[in-house]
Amino acid sequence: YTREAGLRNLKRQIASIYRKIARETLRGQYKNDSNVITAKDVESLLGPRKFYFEVAGAKERIGVTTGLAWTEAGGQIIFIEAAKMKGKGNLILTGSLGDVMKESAHAAMSYIRSHAEALGIRDDTFETHDIHIHVPAGAIPKDGPSAGLTIAVALLSLITDRPCKRDVALTGELTLTGRILPVGGVKEKVLAARRACVTSVVFPAKNEADIKDIPEEISKDLKIYKINELKEIIDIVLN
Repeated sequence: YTREAGLRNLKRQIASIYRKIARETLRGQYKNDSNVITAKDVESLLGPRKFYFEVAGAKERIGVTTGLAWTEAGGQIIFIEAAKMKGKGNLILTGSLGDVMKESAHAAMSYIRSHAEALGIRDDTFETHDIHIHVPAGAIPKDGPSAGLTIAVALLSLITDRPCKRDVALTGELTLTGRILPVGGVKEKVLAARRACVTSVVFPAKNEADIKDIPEEISKDLKIYKINELKEIIDIVLN
């Protein structure tokens, strides 16, 4: 019912539950002798849930990857979608992307095109198709270089027809040579992964110090891959 870095709205929602219980009690309509509020009680008092985080049970799709992003409300799961259609090699970018994120998409495409032979991609794939990259929640502006790795994996999934594992989330800046550079907001991103039922996360190896600072109770249920180059995790992320 809340999505924020602090607890202000959480306190407001709890206070709202108290007020509604008090009102129903005075009317003689509250039937709960145990005084324990369950998840079902919360839904009846506050209405249908407003935010959804679960991705582990989502269907694996070709061209769709799970990414980790930092926002003012903390860490968040994002999805990168890629589609191809017959065309003339154009790259289409949508989803309210900022300049830096657009550059990351172009860098990811350039890396894949320059390593097409090593990746088992046909030479004429790019000349005969347009590729469209979209980040859902198009009304929300998005920017930053840390989606480069996620975009590259979405493109690889699309072009090689290998579905991405939805319970593996990625973050990292990608260079033209395939190196993965460090990113910020590591703790927040790990929390977002936990909240979304992700089982594995991929971080740049250069974020080693940030990962060590994460409390064990947060990271204990996650498998964390630390990589230096994109090619290290292709078979881990793609089926």
